[in-house]
Amino acid sequence: MASRRRKQEEEHENHERWLVSYADFITLLFAFFVVMYAISSLNEGKYRVMSSAIMDAFRNGTVITVQSTPPTGGANTMIEIPQTKPIAKAVSHGRKEAEAAKLGQLTQNLAKVLSPLVQSGEVTITQTDQGINIDIRDSALFAIGQAEPNQQSLPLMSNMAKLLSGVDNAIKVEGFTDDAPIRTPAFPSNWELSAARAGGVVRLFQENGIAAQRMVAVGHGANLPVADNATSEGRARNRRVTVSVQANTFAEPDSPESSAPAADSAKQQHPTPTEVRP
Repeated sequence: MASRRRKQEEEHENHERWLVSYADFITLLFAFFVVMYAISSLNEGKYRVMSSAIMDAFRNGTVITVQSTPPTGGANTMIEIPQTKPIAKAVSHGRKEAEAAKLGQLTQNLAKVLSPLVQSGEVTITQTDQGINIDIRDSALFAIGQAEPNQQSLPLMSNMAKLLSGVDNAIKVEGFTDDAPIRTPAFPSNWELSAARAGGVVRLFQENGIAAQRMVAVGHGANLPVADNATSEGRARNRRVTVSVQANTFAEPDSPESSAPAADSAKQQHPTPTEVRP
């Protein structure tokens, strides 16, 4: 009897009961992570639909309704944006109008200051969406084969610089020549001559109060002619310096201006401009 009782007591004593608690704990931990994953998962397709709809509303000013059915089968969620105005385009359009008005006034002032050269046909002023282009023939600025502005041009260029110093627009000065080769100790080719002429105008502008960081000088040599080099008149037109006052406007991401390639920059310099003629 004693041995049977001892055997029954040994059978009732279980030294692995902790495994039951451990298994319960692992099960609860697994369930916890499953729940966390379920509530944190994002339906990417529905998110993109809602994001696209909101962007369209802000761009076009339309009323949108976005419906999203939750995974639990609950009621639809509706988001309505009534009569939304296209804020980004309104701000950009207003900025462009203000910039165009400012550049229009600057164009008129430049035409007055450069009136003698405009009347003689040595200067042409055009205003485009990209800014103001001032084409100056080399005869109005330089002696033949030289890059230092002559004394006769200094007063007019100084007055021009004072007008340009009153705005904050970036300024690009480009030098051009005809295709007649040049080979002197100072200028071995038309590249050096055109670059030196552009640099001479930039230096003159800086001496008259225009900040250096606003300007850049570029030499094109005989490239990008505006007339036929076969005639003397065409060669005279090609020997020029162009001062470009670039507009401070920002194109919309979906507008043609922002998608135009850099290779079209030469073409953009002469797009149906408003021209000041004598």
